[in-house]
Amino acid sequence: MTPVKAVLFDFDGTVSTLRAGWEDIMRPFMIASIAGDKAMTAEQELALKREVEAYVDQSTGIQTIYQMEWLAERVREQGWSKRVLDKWAYKAIYNERLLARVNERVRLLSEGKRKAEDFLIKGAADFIRELHGRGIAMYVASGTDHPDVVREAEVLGIAPFLTDIAGAPVGRAECSKEKVLQDLIRNNGLRGRELAVIGDGKVEIRLGKEAGAVALGLASDEERREGLHPAKRARLEAAGADWIAGDFGRPDEWLSRLGL
Repeated sequence: MTPVKAVLFDFDGTVSTLRAGWEDIMRPFMIASIAGDKAMTAEQELALKREVEAYVDQSTGIQTIYQMEWLAERVREQGWSKRVLDKWAYKAIYNERLLARVNERVRLLSEGKRKAEDFLIKGAADFIRELHGRGIAMYVASGTDHPDVVREAEVLGIAPFLTDIAGAPVGRAECSKEKVLQDLIRNNGLRGRELAVIGDGKVEIRLGKEAGAVALGLASDEERREGLHPAKRARLEAAGADWIAGDFGRPDEWLSRLGL
């Protein structure tokens, strides 16, 4: 088996749980934005709830701005709300609500009331340090805004082990994960399975498979930070992941999958 030379990690839900529960903020925000002041029937409420839940589930891993683009389109199409914003305005509102939660967690860390391990998937820090010790180049790509990803990687103490961090460009709609993958292959002369992609979303798994890389799924229960989450596992299986685990608690298994 070809040993990998580089690993591309997704960040939120794969390594970090600082943003765990983001769906609980996005779903009601989308529902309220689409519904507006509409007096809905029970059937309409249920249908809207199911539509939003399905979209949020299948869009996990893409840039937030693309999720907000979908929201803006649905608000216009449905025509229930008198307040129709553009995708950037919706993103600003959503980010403000999500960051209120994230910033509180960062505050607890900075005050020593919580430890970094409390916001990392089980075994993630040790696994990253192990790969670093073996000379493996590691990259992080995320749909979260770049400055926020960098800050959160630093707060969790893993930034020093990473070769590069690429979040979503602020104010621009670009696929950062796709660009990082393309740059890794082109600039580092990596071929196929010399590169591994590890993530909890179908986006990075699909990109990894298209690039011929080793695509490993991380289907963790983010609240417990360990163990397989059934819905995530099904999503990653559908995306074609080569292998799926619930956490990094068994590093030897991961290393074996990487040919190390």
